[in-house]
Amino acid sequence: MEFFRIVNRSIKEEELKKKLTLESLEDYSSYLFPIGELTDGKLGVGGIWGEFTLCRNEIKGGLRFYLEECPNALAWTVTTGYPPVREAVVLHLTINRQRKQQIFIDEINEFLDDHSKSLDVFLNDED
Repeated sequence: MEFFRIVNRSIKEEELKKKLTLESLEDYSSYLFPIGELTDGKLGVGGIWGEFTLCRNEIKGGLRFYLEECPNALAWTVTTGYPPVREAVVLHLTINRQRKQQIFIDEINEFLDDHSKSLDVFLNDED
């Protein structure tokens, strides 16, 4: 399954990568919080789905985040400069299932709604 959110915020790819670090996670996500040490681009996090290792990778156009131990292979990208909206920030979340219980889908939508609002505010802040 896949889910999208558009953040109507213009930002360069390099700036997006610079700002969205694992160290700054609490500034742009209220659904995930650090519970471990940051090592090798990975951070132990807690959240509505339990405890996982959050991984961050730079990709063309932005970043990919994923929950390493998640049985649903939950991952999301935060990109800019590419379709579906080149001049905005695109959140794209996927899981490796074609169907899930509605409560889980609702939680994913709540996570993305919160994440997109938090990103809009965070990316607007001046350093």
